[in-house]
Amino acid sequence: MNKTKLLTKLLSNSKNIRFSEATGCAESFGFKLSRINGSHNIYSHPQVVELLNLQDVKGKAKDYQIKQLLEIIERYNLEMKED
Repeated sequence: MNKTKLLTKLLSNSKNIRFSEATGCAESFGFKLSRINGSHNIYSHPQVVELLNLQDVKGKAKDYQIKQLLEIIERYNLEMKED
C-alpha cells in the first residue's frame, strides 16, 4: 500500500489495521526494530525519547498502540521518509 494512503488509513481511526501496515508506517517515519520480547515488537527512533511497542494479535495491530504511534509522530514532528 502507498505510504500516504497507509497514513490516511491510520488517521481515519480504522479498527482494521493490520500489524504489517502499522510496522510499515512506523518504519517509514524512521523507527527501527530494536528488539522483540514475546509478542512485543519494540521500535526506537533517534529523535524520540520513548520506545514504541507494537503487538501482533492475530495479524492485527492494537488500536491504542496505533494511537500512540500517531501521537509520537505528531509530538516530535516526524516526517515520512521518501523512497
